[in-house]
Amino acid sequence: MGRKVIVASCSLNQWALDYHHNMSTIVESIQQAKTLGAMYRTGPELEITGYSCADHYYESDTVLHAWEVMVELLRNKACFGILYDVGMPVRHKNVLYNCRIVVLNGKILLIRPKLLLCDDGNYRESR
Repeated sequence: MGRKVIVASCSLNQWALDYHHNMSTIVESIQQAKTLGAMYRTGPELEITGYSCADHYYESDTVLHAWEVMVELLRNKACFGILYDVGMPVRHKNVLYNCRIVVLNGKILLIRPKLLLCDDGNYRESR
């Protein structure tokens, strides 16, 4: 017989470039997932920066502030005891990626870039 695993999938009301608000909703969702007995919590794409940040996505400040929020999440003891991932932009070798960051007990386990990107905007795309 296998083990039962509870997964929490969150659809959060994130605001573009409102890092403080976005961080607080992420922490709250992690705490709710833990309360409900989830072992893994996943959230929306680019949940730290907000999905519709448009051209701001390409600015270095956006990436910097996203990492500042990530550091706060890594330090927050309320986020310990559950495997979770968050979405944020990551710059590597001067290329910007839309990534998932997988975290457990204050340590980054995996940074996974999105592989299939949309062609043009959010609608009428080929993927």
